[in-house]
Amino acid sequence: MAEEIVDIQDLNGVGPVTAGKLRDAGYDSIASLAIAPIRELMEKAGLENSVALKISRAARATIQTDFVTAKQLYERRLNLQRLSFASNNLDKLLGNGLETQAITEFVGEFGAGKSQICMKLSVNVQLPTKDGGLEGKALFIDTEGTFAAQRVYQMAQAMGLDAEKILDGIIYSRVYNSDHQILTVDHAFKICQEENIKLLVVDSILSHFRGEYIGRESLSER
Repeated sequence: MAEEIVDIQDLNGVGPVTAGKLRDAGYDSIASLAIAPIRELMEKAGLENSVALKISRAARATIQTDFVTAKQLYERRLNLQRLSFASNNLDKLLGNGLETQAITEFVGEFGAGKSQICMKLSVNVQLPTKDGGLEGKALFIDTEGTFAAQRVYQMAQAMGLDAEKILDGIIYSRVYNSDHQILTVDHAFKICQEENIKLLVVDSILSHFRGEYIGRESLSER
């Protein structure tokens, strides 16, 4: 039986130098290489087309396609964890809380409270599961400068929590343009694995792209 490949450097065509380029670009697992588009591998890791194609094929050859029955899918859905808003109305609105393994988008005009909700969830995610939390940390990517550590401190105190411990449980990054945002999100995958991240917040996800790609002629690129 062939030995299982678990490290990207064990793939055919990946030496120490190439492995370093791939890891620096955020590809630190076989699965991440298997699902990455060839053009993306070329651009982010600085690889030639032939090299990127060879690595992609080698990675895909090691991955088992995940076919499941509809019953198994149904059972997975039943066992999904949910993060409580600590608000009965909001929890009810979203079917008993924020669904895990999913992307949830909050939409509203300026000042509606979207950032406040994101900060509150960054506190709640650290709570025990019996209290509606996920017993993990939050990763907060701030594109507009709306994150306020002092507000999080107040929220934690109001809930009777150790405010400094709660602040330690939120990993924060301020990004200043769309390219910086893309780079930060790429690096976020590694942080999520290392830091027990259970909530990833991007506030907001479109602001830089909307401001930098102006006009209908830029829509496709945006």
